[in-house]
Amino acid sequence: MLIASTWWQAALAAVLIPIMPPDVVERSSRSGADVRALVALGPRVTGTSAAEQAAAYLTAQYREAGYTTEVQTFTYPKFEDLGSSLSAAGERLTGRALSGSLAASPTALLVAVPGVGQPADFEKASVKGAIVVVRRGQIPFLAKARNATAAGAVGLVIVNSEPGELYGTLGGEVAIPVLALSGKRGSPLLVNSEQAPTRAGLVVDTRKRTITGRNVIAHLPGISRPDVLLGAHYDSVPDAPGANDNASGTAVVLELARRLAGTTLADRVWFVAFDGEEDGLQGSRDFVNRAESAWVKGLKGMLNFDMVGINDKLLVGGSSPLVAVAQAADSTVSPFRDNGLSDHRSFTAQGVPALFFYRGQDPNYHKPGDTSVNPKLLEATTEVGLEVVRRLVATSQQDALAQPLVRSKRMLAGGALFSHHQVLLPGQSWNAGCSTPTWSWLQQPCAGA
Repeated sequence: MLIASTWWQAALAAVLIPIMPPDVVERSSRSGADVRALVALGPRVTGTSAAEQAAAYLTAQYREAGYTTEVQTFTYPKFEDLGSSLSAAGERLTGRALSGSLAASPTALLVAVPGVGQPADFEKASVKGAIVVVRRGQIPFLAKARNATAAGAVGLVIVNSEPGELYGTLGGEVAIPVLALSGKRGSPLLVNSEQAPTRAGLVVDTRKRTITGRNVIAHLPGISRPDVLLGAHYDSVPDAPGANDNASGTAVVLELARRLAGTTLADRVWFVAFDGEEDGLQGSRDFVNRAESAWVKGLKGMLNFDMVGINDKLLVGGSSPLVAVAQAADSTVSPFRDNGLSDHRSFTAQGVPALFFYRGQDPNYHKPGDTSVNPKLLEATTEVGLEVVRRLVATSQQDALAQPLVRSKRMLAGGALFSHHQVLLPGQSWNAGCSTPTWSWLQQPCAGA
């Protein structure tokens, strides 16, 4: 809809709508181009040619930026679904076997169990020798499967309570086949739970094979003991091009490398593009396990970037001191309770302080629609990352907060970045959600933040 504007509205718009500086536009376009290049390869599933091509692309980009590179290969057994489904009442419903499921094809009565698969839920129906159907939620997949097994079921179907397909892992081996169905396909099975049970055939066809993953490591020649490691995973799940998850984080780390090249800070940093994250942090775990203990313990921090191309608000989680550094670097970031389900977990498990950059859930998470990101958000994330790195390579953690500077509060308005400046005094930082500065090194979020 077009609305006629007066001269003063046009003048006001000219003042308020910011123009991105040419250098910012160039950097933003560069990161956006990296994302598009990775997405163009198709789903970067570990062990596929697309993932191998992605590793080659990243290697070339780091070398062009002046870094020496190494491709660190590793192997692990991977669970694969070769085609699993449930057939009932003349209809075949395709789904996905959960990793850890038994491969089997039982035919039995199909029984919808009210609830989510708690032990008490199975007592409400006759499930011995049956294929049972439960809703997703409340308890882990493994608990549902073991409860079903204990109740005598010969198969389990878990129906997604959220839109889209259900991907997942049981987190352990079970003695029955377990199939996940989308809510669209599986909900009618639960709605018809009042009807008499019908016979159904469950087919869970899986295999395990050895997968080769590739971590891409970059650093300046001769730099063997960094203070800070910057990382992001570049692999994606099947059927998902992985623009936000996680070409976005991969592009940010690559841009950080370009921006740091030629500065003294580059002497203190390593950059790693991890593979195999979607299969259970395989690449980062292998990287940490191979490194000498003294090397790992010598890291002042690991910065992990995952899903940073969608949603305006930049969230930071992880080790409290590093969260405080991020808030001191940019008061617009918000702390959040990190669940540790990304590559930084491999480092925190070894005692390394870590900071996790994240922008929240994406409606296209693990879906074919994950095809694009907002390059301006990548640039904003890069800016915060640069300031955090600068602070972390300071002589002490106290110095990381005690550096007076004029800093930029970055916002998004009208689709463009602009800044307004404020001065932070030594030892002072802004706590997200607060109206006044806080002075504590281990600061906590405001009540209600």
